[in-house]
Amino acid sequence: MIVVTHESCCDYRTPGHPDKPARVRRAITRLRAEPEGSLGWETASLASVAQAARAHQASMLARLEEPAPFDPDTPSHPDIQRHALQAAGGAILAMRCALAGQPAFSLLRPPGHHATPERSMGFCYLNNLAIAVLEALASSVAKVAVLDFDVHHGNGTEEIMFERPGCLFCSVHEFPGYPGTGCQSRGNCLNFPQAHRTPRATYRRALEDALDRIAEFDPALIAVSAGFDAYRGDPLGHQLLEAEDFFWLGSSLRQIRRPFFSSLEGGYSADLPDLIRHYLAGCAGWPVPREADPPSDPRSEMGT
Repeated sequence: MIVVTHESCCDYRTPGHPDKPARVRRAITRLRAEPEGSLGWETASLASVAQAARAHQASMLARLEEPAPFDPDTPSHPDIQRHALQAAGGAILAMRCALAGQPAFSLLRPPGHHATPERSMGFCYLNNLAIAVLEALASSVAKVAVLDFDVHHGNGTEEIMFERPGCLFCSVHEFPGYPGTGCQSRGNCLNFPQAHRTPRATYRRALEDALDRIAEFDPALIAVSAGFDAYRGDPLGHQLLEAEDFFWLGSSLRQIRRPFFSSLEGGYSADLPDLIRHYLAGCAGWPVPREADPPSDPRSEMGT
C-alpha cells in the first residue's frame, strides 16, 4: 500500500476553518507509526497546468493567482495555486501507482471534489481526482469508474465526468446537504442520496449498490474520492458510520480486483487518522484493526 503526501500541504491555514492542517499532519504521524514495510511512501510533485486544464477552464486556473476569497467557504491563501497543483499531482501519482500494481492513497490537502470546470468552491481549488482520471484516460486507460463516498455530493467531479466516454461516476452522499446537488442520477453519473442519520445497514447497502454498478461497468481503473465525514463523530455530517465501515469499504474495493487509488476529500473529526487507518487496512488486506476509541466530541477543535 502506497501513501502519497507532502509535508508542505500543511503550510496554509485559516483560523477557525474546518480544513485544518492537523487533518493531514496527524494522519501522517499515525500512519508513519505502522510497522516497517507495511506502507510505502511517495512524495507528491506538482501537476502541470496542462494536466489541470483537461478538467478546468483557463479562466479558473488564472483565478487561483488572485488574492481574493473564492466563496465564503473557500478562502484565498498565499501560493494556493501551488498547493492545489500539488494535491492534483499527488492524485496523479497515486493513479500511476495503482496502474503499476500498488493500491495507493493520496493524503494531501486541499481536497478537490467540489471544484467544477469553471469554479473553485467548498474548500476545493482544483478537482484532484478528476485531473488524475483524465490523465489516465489520456494515457490509454479505456474505462475508469469513480466512487465518491464523501458525505457531501461530489458536484464538481460529476460535472467533469458527465457524458464523458469511458467514465462512470457513483456518489453515495447525504441529501439534503451541501452543495445541494446529487438528488438524482443522470446518464453515466449515478447518485445514491441518503437522508440524515440513515441507519448504518441502509447506508452500507447504498455503498454495495454503487460497488455493484462499478463491478458491472468492468473498469480498467477505479478512482475513489475518500471522504470520512459520514462518520458518526464528524462535525459536518449527520450520518452514523463507524470506523469498521471504512475497513469494510476498503475490503470491498479490493475484492473487485481492479487497480484502484484513493484521494482524501472530507473528514473533520479528530478521529480521522484512525478512520484512514481502518480504510487502508481494508484496501491492503491487513487484519481487522482494533476497535476505534469512542468518537471525539464533534464540537472539539483539531488544532490549527
